[in-house]
Amino acid sequence: MTGVLIVGGSVAGVRTAQRLRAGGYAGSITIVDRERHLPYDRPPLSKDVLLADEPVFPSLLTAEEAENLRLELALGVAATSLDVTEREVGLSDGRSLGYQEALVVATGARARTSPWPGVLDVRCWEDAVNLRTALRRARSVLVIGAGFIGAEVASAARGLGLEVHLIDIAEVPMARHFGAEIGALFADLHRRHGVNTHFGATLDEIAERGGRFRARLGDGTEIAADVAVAGLGTELNTEWLTGSGLAVDSGVVCDAGGRAQNATDVYAVGDTARWWHPARKLLLRSEHWTSAVEQAGVVAHNILNQESPREHLSLDYVWSNQHDWKIQIAGTPGTGAHHLVQDGDRFAVLWARDDDELGGVLTVNWPQVAVQGRRSLAAGQPMSRLAEHLAGRLTPSVPGPIAYGA
Repeated sequence: MTGVLIVGGSVAGVRTAQRLRAGGYAGSITIVDRERHLPYDRPPLSKDVLLADEPVFPSLLTAEEAENLRLELALGVAATSLDVTEREVGLSDGRSLGYQEALVVATGARARTSPWPGVLDVRCWEDAVNLRTALRRARSVLVIGAGFIGAEVASAARGLGLEVHLIDIAEVPMARHFGAEIGALFADLHRRHGVNTHFGATLDEIAERGGRFRARLGDGTEIAADVAVAGLGTELNTEWLTGSGLAVDSGVVCDAGGRAQNATDVYAVGDTARWWHPARKLLLRSEHWTSAVEQAGVVAHNILNQESPREHLSLDYVWSNQHDWKIQIAGTPGTGAHHLVQDGDRFAVLWARDDDELGGVLTVNWPQVAVQGRRSLAAGQPMSRLAEHLAGRLTPSVPGPIAYGA
């Protein structure tokens, strides 16, 4: 029996434990995680780990820190069930672990597993290290999926001097996030850096023969590569909650303070949480690092201060490094009305909701505007106001292709 049981050694789970201790919680805290490693950060797996001369384990919590915070770690064991009435979590080793005050669901999401034998994924530390080793032995790589993970792997491979083929079924990568026009800028980025792009293509066959992968696309194109890696999106780690009575619908449905529906002492944080946003009047789920950290602070506060709960008001923020682009995204970019401002090789895109309120900001190599955009989002300012401010300093472009170079 433990005071607070946190299932998941994700950044959201670890930060919840740390914030509980910082807030004065004196009871026992246990973190359960399916991986045998100490908790570690995920974003570097498709970025820094692949490019580093010597990969550094992206630790979130050392053994010494866990000891100093009096955290019990149950590693290498997965949660398999939850009994809300008995306040017990079933574990994969046959044990059950009870909790007295609160359960925090922080099991996050996992990379969707490749259905093709031999094709690599980037799901965990071992995957990233294995891919890093494979890339250094290869001359060519085939990347399946041009989302953030696939794009970052393709970028890293080009940085290592490899021939890269990037396949995606979408005609325009990133279009579902940013619309076709802005997505086309991402497609052009890859081509400018020597990536062989195959967008709007189906993968009819891929197999490993003689130490190389042979792929055939729907249009008959054949590709040979030394390494193949897939970035096919994510799946939520919520199967263990089946039959628990919790409302699970594209995540654990929560109130604005992270408390799960149908349970007074169960909370969810991070990728797994689908919480009520009081300002936007809808349920939201975010797979972003900063949102996970912010949720952890809210949930820790609410466990400690149930008479004065806080609400989590999301301002999503995510970053990605692709080739020579440092991409920063805040808020909720959409496919609707937007304003594009460029200044040489850097640019910003502003999205507006129906009432002209700023809804999302994307910047490339423009950190000052990224900071300004986040402040404008937090203040609920109109998109037109930020656009006018930028126009006062720069020459705004009409939406269209970016002219690269000075």
